[in-house]
Amino acid sequence: MAAAVMYRATGKRKTSVARVILSPGVGRAVVNGREIDAYFGRKVLETVALMPFETTHTAGKFDVKVNVYGGGIAGQAGAVRHGIARALCEADESLRTPLKRAGFLTRDDRKVERKKAGFHKARKKPQFSKR
Repeated sequence: MAAAVMYRATGKRKTSVARVILSPGVGRAVVNGREIDAYFGRKVLETVALMPFETTHTAGKFDVKVNVYGGGIAGQAGAVRHGIARALCEADESLRTPLKRAGFLTRDDRKVERKKAGFHKARKKPQFSKR
């Protein structure tokens, strides 16, 4: 009995982390046990998450199972995109060049700046009063 081929990768964006498992299939995408369109709710986020398949022309060749946590849904969509891109590289090393050119393999580590003591927000200071 041969074991099914699976490619695993981790994607990150802001404070979101996505554990991605790719397996040969028909293009079904499941995020946290729900279909991708039901999970993200907005077509834009679904498109962002599945961009690596469009870039590499591999749509419909892999089933995707994702466990994602942390952050909001936009950050999670970016984390899923990063994870799928890394898993595709593991599946086929020749896909690395188009994914790298599209910027999907770069971990976007921008985070919300922390609030400082004495400030209203991260950079907004109290109004200056001369008297």
